[in-house]
Amino acid sequence: MKAIIIGVLAMAVTVVASNILVEYPLPGVLADWLTYGAFTYPVAFLVTDLTNRARGAAAARLVVLAGFAIAVVLSLIVADTRIAIASGTAFLIAQMLDVTVFDKLRRATWWKAPLISSGIGSAVDTALFFSIAFVGTGLPWQTWAMGDFTAKVIMALTCLAPFRLLMTIITPRMNAEPVQG
Repeated sequence: MKAIIIGVLAMAVTVVASNILVEYPLPGVLADWLTYGAFTYPVAFLVTDLTNRARGAAAARLVVLAGFAIAVVLSLIVADTRIAIASGTAFLIAQMLDVTVFDKLRRATWWKAPLISSGIGSAVDTALFFSIAFVGTGLPWQTWAMGDFTAKVIMALTCLAPFRLLMTIITPRMNAEPVQG
């Protein structure tokens, strides 16, 4: 249960921070392409995938749902309402998709499940979030979405190292699948 609570808290903090940071574009020439939230949100996939690998898909879904509930409430307090709604919608759909894809690929070489599930989840999250949050605002949301997705792919690749390292520290429960490769 301790692992679930840590996962839920990590998820909530990651999503709330990302919902605040997505309103702040990077300075200079990157302002039309990236917001700071592009670098924090991919950690949510790392949390989901670590939970899924160590505790199984049911535990990962619990972390997603509980993290979602906490993050939406907190985001409604600290972020723009439209951002909070877009985030909640995109987060729930993308994270549940990530859990399902990861679970289907869990027997593959250790890096395939987190990389492929995060990539697919990131594409869905980006499309849903930016279209709901920013369409009709006059902001450069299409280029933010392209920049955001690119950053998420880079972060998914970068998160493979911590995923592998943390999997050597985290003890999987008895019926969770072992790491392959």
